[in-house]
Amino acid sequence: MSMPIVDDAANVLADPTAYADETRLHTALTTLRAEAPVSRVDVPGYKPFWAITKHADVMAIERANRTFTNWPRPVLMTAESDEIQAAMGVRTLIHMDDPRHRIMRSIAADWFSPKAMRAMGVRIDDLVKRYVDKMRDTGGECDFVREVAVNYPLYVIMSLLGVPESDFPLMLKLTQEMFGSDDDELKRSTQSDETMNALLEMFAYFQTLTVARRENPTDDLASTIANATIDGEPLSDIDTMSYYAIIATAGHDTTSSSISGGLRALIENPDQLGRLRDNLDLMPQATEEIIRWVTPVKAFMRTAAEDTTVGGVPIAAGDSLLLSYVSANRDEDAFDDPFRFDIEREPNKHVAFGFGVHFCLGAALARMEIGKFFAELLPRLTSIELDGEPELTATTFAGGLKHLPIRYSVT
Repeated sequence: MSMPIVDDAANVLADPTAYADETRLHTALTTLRAEAPVSRVDVPGYKPFWAITKHADVMAIERANRTFTNWPRPVLMTAESDEIQAAMGVRTLIHMDDPRHRIMRSIAADWFSPKAMRAMGVRIDDLVKRYVDKMRDTGGECDFVREVAVNYPLYVIMSLLGVPESDFPLMLKLTQEMFGSDDDELKRSTQSDETMNALLEMFAYFQTLTVARRENPTDDLASTIANATIDGEPLSDIDTMSYYAIIATAGHDTTSSSISGGLRALIENPDQLGRLRDNLDLMPQATEEIIRWVTPVKAFMRTAAEDTTVGGVPIAAGDSLLLSYVSANRDEDAFDDPFRFDIEREPNKHVAFGFGVHFCLGAALARMEIGKFFAELLPRLTSIELDGEPELTATTFAGGLKHLPIRYSVT
């Protein structure tokens, strides 16, 4: 059994600005995988945690969901934010462990089933055409993130929920304020309690929606959540609001990051762009590579339920562990030439959707949205290039590009 390792390189995982500087981030993570794959992080403002950077270790922890629990710290936040969220009683699916997690997950599962995805596919076909047409009509220049990527998946998930289109901009604003709380451009305020106010505002919105759906149920996901029961009892207010919040935020932000990051990767790798445009049958593999490459959810946290070891390093009961998906998806032992964007990469056992009991509920929907968008865009694309410097969101949880200026020609 080796001794615990402290490596300063691991401090980048608690630095939101590192995720906006890919060279800095990946240099540190490459060092950690080679020299300190299980490393202790103790920096001001955060409760200490272990940084887990190897693919095999991340997978082992994901499998052992009784030894490593999601509750009480599923996401890396400042110590102050940890306390504020705990006081609010937020309990989304990512906060829960079995058996409660399994029961709660089943409430919305049918909405993301293969049958439901086939029905959604028709609607998504219409949407992707609308947004590619919009690109054609904007005159050949746009900030792809702001004008296309954030809006298309937002429309999909909000329509699924049953949120009226007039309220889509509000949902986008609140999501960006929550997920962009560490980014100077996107955050609502420098104060942690102000950041939580974005969540409270979203809760208030969905409280009103819940009342409406309980009085007059409709054929949407909001009605399913509002009228769900467990052992004959309706969900508590906090469980209902938390359920809406995770679907409404994660359901579009991560997909928009994948689409915009995927387009950037194709622009910067024109050989891959050409191969995919010439053979759209490669879209399933390309979609997986885009998701691996972008890794929109950067990390999740786990808490050790008992004394154990990871990679030969002793972990005490109660210790927190950060599972670095970004690092695992560039692990040299898991992927051949991991810093090469390869639309035909097989196998591609990325962990961008997690693994095990907490595998992303909306993975099939995200894959379909990404694949259908590029299947519509690429045959109509006659030229494309960057028209400025791409900008990434500062974050420690979820995010991607916040600006992608492009110049293009679409028929």
